[in-house]
Parts: sequence; structure tokens; C-alpha cells
Amino acid sequence: MPREILSTEQKALAVNLDPRRYGSFAEIGAGQEVVRWFFRVGGAAGTIAKSMSAYDMSVSDAIYGPCQRYVCRQRLEAMLDHEHRLNLERLREVRGDTTGFFAFADTVAARNFKGTNECHGWMGIRFQAHPRDEDSQIVIHVRMLDKENAAQQEALGIVGVNLIYGAFFLNHEPDLLIESLLDNLSTRRIEIDMIEFSGIAFRHVDNRVMSLRLVQLGLSNAAMFSATGEVLQPSEALYKKAILVERGSFRPTTHVNLDMLRAAREKFVAEEDVEPDDVVALAEITMRNLRANAEGGDIDLRDFLARVDCLAACGMTVLISDYFEYFRLAAYLSRHTKKKIGITMGAASLAELFDENYYTELEGGILESFGRLFKNNLKLYIYPLLNRTSGELTTVENLQVAPDIRHLYDYLVGKGCIEQLDNYNPKYLSTFSREVLRLIQAGDPGWVEHVPEEVAEVIRRRYFFGHPRRIPVATGAAAPDCPTATPAG
Repeated sequence: MPREILSTEQKALAVNLDPRRYGSFAEIGAGQEVVRWFFRVGGAAGTIAKSMSAYDMSVSDAIYGPCQRYVCRQRLEAMLDHEHRLNLERLREVRGDTTGFFAFADTVAARNFKGTNECHGWMGIRFQAHPRDEDSQIVIHVRMLDKENAAQQEALGIVGVNLIYGAFFLNHEPDLLIESLLDNLSTRRIEIDMIEFSGIAFRHVDNRVMSLRLVQLGLSNAAMFSATGEVLQPSEALYKKAILVERGSFRPTTHVNLDMLRAAREKFVAEEDVEPDDVVALAEITMRNLRANAEGGDIDLRDFLARVDCLAACGMTVLISDYFEYFRLAAYLSRHTKKKIGITMGAASLAELFDENYYTELEGGILESFGRLFKNNLKLYIYPLLNRTSGELTTVENLQVAPDIRHLYDYLVGKGCIEQLDNYNPKYLSTFSREVLRLIQAGDPGWVEHVPEEVAEVIRRRYFFGHPRRIPVATGAAAPDCPTATPAG
């Protein structure tokens, strides 16, 4: 059944008419656009304990404490802490048995007069799902895409109402909550590139899956999370950082994946304009890659979590993106940093990059693609490909490309945009992830030799990638060294 989409007025009124909800609104930077909806529809006295906006920096610091940046998560968290604590201190004894208190806050930079600033903001709600309940929280980061300040403010107000309504009425269905965030809007007006659920109402929510949902639903083109599962906001995680990316299926993570990133990093930090301490290394998985291994084009969440858990075991930060074309990935990364960007890939992927069939939808074809890809001083680091029949290596030097683009290829190599990695570990060249996956599913113990020990432990313990489960045996009996007939996915 299609989900019924309520108007913004209907959502605001539903909140106002719910006697359990009572709290504060604190909004900085783009007017009190969210709370205005609740005043407008009527019945606000039953919902709003206080509405405020501390525009002046000194006033804001006096209330919430000093902060280096005013449009950042740190400021948002300080606002939520302060306002929610005051509600509980002042109102809990009076109406705590019947009221679930909340604090909504946002700190936003809308379009300035000259139109030169980044238009984005942080928005969040801390709330009690039930009276006397422990706190729950949702935090999002938004990018406003309208060209006019007034339109951005309008869109911000709608998103805020959607967030508040979702927190109160959809907290038991976080997938629907995420989907509802752009009700009465479109992705042409608002992008949500980060969401994090926490607290008792969301104790079973995996924020990595929620990050995937953002990209899957088109609310954002990319999402990031750390090895610990912490959701990262890209513009803060990548701010003033040099970025090194490895794109792969990571199904599973093999020695080759880690050796490729290690070798590329050694070359990357040797660049004169790269500081080793400023490098962020990312393992990137595209949505197309995730869909390619799923039936009917739907993403298998078990398969997705298996990949990211293996990457987490190796300490990797993960980027999920909808940027199949490398030039679009490069443009996305360049939006968040002015420092150098490197992408490492195997020789087979480099050959695909120079296949003109990939660029038929671009008016300028392969030339337009490479113009976009390399315009910001980006560099490719290439891992060799072993032909196990002949023993020969495919490298930058002997890669076969079409004759009519050979001059373009030679130009990019000569200019230093494409560099061969010569510091690889030869013993890993015979590892191919598809064969490792086949060995895992067949119960062949030889797969263990091709993956890091940490990855092998995760796969065995959690039966990832179709690893066969062992037949349970009675106490005292010898465990048979054979798989069950039906492997787990």
C-alpha cells in the first residue's frame, strides 16, 4: 500500500493536538521557520513551552557555551542538551507523569546576501517517546539547494516539521521516518547527507543501514560511517583533508584490498602537497555494486552489513555512494576539500575507465569525463593485474587501450595523473575476490589464506558470504568437520 503523505499543516496540527508532547524550539541562522508552522496551524499552546533564537554570537555563547563554528554538530548538541535539561528541570514535577518532553534545535547557514556561502545546517530533536521515558534523539545534516534565501527557509521549515512528526509518530518504523523527511519537498530542494538515531526508542537501529537508506532513497548521493559504526557528516569528516579512495566490492575484504590501499598511501603521502597526518582513507562501495549482487535489484542488507563489518574489522572508514562514474565521485570529494585527492584501482578498472562505451550519455564523451575527473589535481594509483596463465602483469606501461585514445592515455600518464604502484606485495597478486567468495561458499578452508586474520574471524563467527554453518552436536560428541546442506547467507 502506498504511504499516505500528510501536508505540512496536517503534521504540525497532529503534533499540537497530541497532549503528550510538550517542549522547546531553539533555532539559529535562518529564522524560526520550523516553530512558525506550529504557531500557524493553531493549538500551539499545548505543544510549545518556549521558542527562541540566539542570533548574536556572544548571546549564543553565553547560553550554550563557546564554539569555534556556529553551524556544526557541536553547537547543535549543546543546544539540545541545554534546552532539554531546562524542560525537565522546570516541568518534570508538574506534568512529567503525562508528558513526553522534547527539545528541537537547528543551526543553519542559509544563502547570504552575496550568495557566496555554503547553504547547510544541522537539525535535531531529543525527546521522550513516552512520559518518564529515557531520552531518544535524531540528528540530521541538510544541504539547501534552492537559489533564494526565502525558498531555503521555507524548505527548512518543512523538513523540521517532518522530523518532529516522524520522531513522535514513526519512531517505531525508522525506514518510513527517513522516507518521510522530504514529504512535500523534493531532492532538488533539500539533500540530507547524514542521519543518526540514538537512545532507547532506537536501541535496535543500525545507523549504517540508515545511512544506506539515505542513498537508496535518493535523499543523498553519498553517506559515510567510521569503523566503529559512527555516522560521519562528510563536510566535517573531510574538511581540509587529503583524501585517498579505494573503490571495490569488498566481498569479502582481501589482502589485495589492503595492500592496494597501503601501497597507494605510501605514494600519496610522498606527494609534496600532502601531509601524512591530514590523509583520510576511504573504502567506497557504489550502490550499483550493491545492487549487482542482489536478486531483483533490491539490496540485501545482510550482504551489505557483511561487507562493512569486514571493513570495520580492518579499521576502515566506509563511503556508500551513488556515483558510478569516477568523475562524479571526484566532483563530490572536491566539494568537501581543497586538498589533494587520490583514487587507487586495479589495472582492470583502469582499462574500463578508458572504454569509450561508458561515456555515450555524455555530450563530450570520454574527453568531458576526463576533463572533469582530473581538473582538481586528482591522481590515480594503479595496482597491477596478474595473468595467472602467462604470469604476465598488466600495468600502466603495457595497458591496452583503443588506438584513437592512445594519445590521451599517454598524455595523462606523462603528466603524472596516472601512476603505477611498484611497491605492491607480489604474493597477493593471485588473489581474486570472486574466487575467494566461491571458496567460502563451498566450505573450502583455502579461502582463509586470502583474507586478513581479522576478516576471517568475522566471516567464520557470523557465517558471512554463505559460509557454511556447522552441524550442532550433542555434548561430549566429536564435532563433524562438514557443513550443513544449506549454507547461511
